[in-house]
Amino acid sequence: MKPTFACTICARKGSKGVKNKNTRPLEGKPLISHTIEQALDAGFGDNLIVSSDSDEILEIANTYKVPHIIRRPDDLAHDTADKLEAIKHAITIVESKINNKFATIIDLDPTSPLRLVDDISAAIDLFQNSNADNLITGMPSRRSPYFNLVEINSDGYASLSKPPEDRIFRRQDSPKCYDMNASIYIWKRKFLFDNTQVFGNKTVLYSMPENRSIDIDSELDFEFVSFLMHKKNSKPTTRSI
Repeated sequence: MKPTFACTICARKGSKGVKNKNTRPLEGKPLISHTIEQALDAGFGDNLIVSSDSDEILEIANTYKVPHIIRRPDDLAHDTADKLEAIKHAITIVESKINNKFATIIDLDPTSPLRLVDDISAAIDLFQNSNADNLITGMPSRRSPYFNLVEINSDGYASLSKPPEDRIFRRQDSPKCYDMNASIYIWKRKFLFDNTQVFGNKTVLYSMPENRSIDIDSELDFEFVSFLMHKKNSKPTTRSI
């Protein structure tokens, strides 16, 4: 991977939805290990950064010989803390250490372990071949704000979230919409440090299939991911006779 790229993995200790999810065993290893291995396989090597307020998570990163292990301060690690600020904090520390600035920052969320290394590579290619300031990932949405996604107004009545100008009779005919899956984020450094929002005027999306897009935020999500990962790892290999 070019030295102008940095890859961050930010993981807090504890969790409300799934207790200690980042260190919870998944297919024989802590959840965060899957993302660390993907980042290493994607070629980040010397530019991989793990940031956490958890001694256990930092020790896991150390077992993989992650070159940049950053202790996340408490004011960036509480339930309502902005993850973008944690990323900026980690990048700033590493840049000061290496006396150089990265041009592009990629963040891999440890709660989306079903991504493939090929997804990381394809997302980078899409970003580099565009004029975008940043990239997000998502999957085709099951619900459309133009067709079957509704809101309840102040009077308590339901209506479409985004009523179309002309009536749409089939969801397939509505404008394409995507659910963000919190898997891969990419930023030009300047855009990341100059903004506090994920979206800008030049944000592109890399689409991933649903079976690689589950972001673990509940016990049910964890069960789904466990099932899919076990199924993938249990596929029989072809044997010659």
